[in-house]
Amino acid sequence: MPKNILSRARYRAVTKQRKLAVAGVAALGTAAIALSAVPGNADTVTTGAPATAAQVAKVATQDATLSGVKGTVTDRAAAQSVKLAAIAAQQKAADQAAAKQRTDAAAKKAAADAAAKKAAQERAAKQAAARSAQRPQMQTVAAKTYANNLDGWIRQSLDIMHAKGIPGSYSGLYRNIMRESSGNPMAINNWDINAINGIPSKGLLQVIQPTFNAYHVPGTSWNIYDPVANITAACNYAAHRYGSMDNVNSAY
Repeated sequence: MPKNILSRARYRAVTKQRKLAVAGVAALGTAAIALSAVPGNADTVTTGAPATAAQVAKVATQDATLSGVKGTVTDRAAAQSVKLAAIAAQQKAADQAAAKQRTDAAAKKAAADAAAKKAAQERAAKQAAARSAQRPQMQTVAAKTYANNLDGWIRQSLDIMHAKGIPGSYSGLYRNIMRESSGNPMAINNWDINAINGIPSKGLLQVIQPTFNAYHVPGTSWNIYDPVANITAACNYAAHRYGSMDNVNSAY
């Protein structure tokens, strides 16, 4: 027999064996699928025949496996929930800590501002006290008073004249006053030429009204009979015409 005939026969035998093996594997797979489709609480197989002990044991094993899977999923869900809760708690704690830090920072800033304001006020008070200490203390001087008599009128007039730069002395004023009016502030001359002309001489130093108005000294009365006003106006006139009332020894 030729060699190629044996080879063909052997090839056909091997192929047939392979086909049978593949068919067996397929049948087993179909049976496994059918068995997995049986509910966990089934007592019989899909053909209606009573379930064998092996089938029942297998179904029970599958139920246990499913229960284990369900338990695992449930446990994982619970663990995930716990993890999320822990994350939320951490976030809340972090937010509270941040809020506390902001509150503490604001409180510290307010305290620092208050301390700075107080320090500035204290510095200002110290500087004011230092300036006050450096300034010489001014003594309160009582207002000078004058007697309401000839002596007081002359002395008050002299103080005003000295302040205004009008020359004159106590003796010069006293001498001319006694000659002109004998110290009577209401004295009036109604017989001389001035009286004839309608402008009689008046007061302590016998001054006519036009002269009094022209040489009136600011700060004194405009009343020609006022003793101080009369004296200072007359001395102002005498200073312009004679250099000083001290130089007047007769009618002027």
